[in-house]
Amino acid sequence: MNSELILSEETISNTIYYIRNQKVMLDRDLAKLYGVENKRLNEQVKRNITRFPEDFMFQLDKNEFQNLKSQFATSSWGGTRKLPFAFTEHGILMLSSVLNSEKAIQTNIQIMRIFTKVRQMLLDTTEMKLDIVQIQKKLENQGKNIELVFSYLDELTEKKDGEPSLQDELAKQKPRTKIGYKNN
Repeated sequence: MNSELILSEETISNTIYYIRNQKVMLDRDLAKLYGVENKRLNEQVKRNITRFPEDFMFQLDKNEFQNLKSQFATSSWGGTRKLPFAFTEHGILMLSSVLNSEKAIQTNIQIMRIFTKVRQMLLDTTEMKLDIVQIQKKLENQGKNIELVFSYLDELTEKKDGEPSLQDELAKQKPRTKIGYKNN
């Protein structure tokens, strides 16, 4: 593999956005990564549009595009005339069958690896959240048990204040006769 084709993980992950509850990449970012013009990438997609159903690719609406632009301090979007296309993970995978350059193939492999890492990080995070919830439940149960112990202690101390103790009761009783050998 040519070393020129290797892109940093950060370069790729910085172009993954969360839109419509999906991780997507925009056509212009993909074109840069693949080393082609955005216009050419979109031409190839349009020529093979049957490979890109809505769950693989969709066009952003004006509000989504404005929200996305507002997330950046400086605008590098230029004078875009058309709203960008967003490609889901499956759409990006499908791009590899449409774009046949060596750079496109290697870039696609890297993008898929990063999507896999992101998915794994989300799974790990979910597992950690579940563990935290279980710990919280255990702590709540322990808190309830401690409260119960304190309430029992309170009851015992209340009884002690109002009633004579067990030692007092024993002292009031008549002396017991001892069992065993008696010394005269």
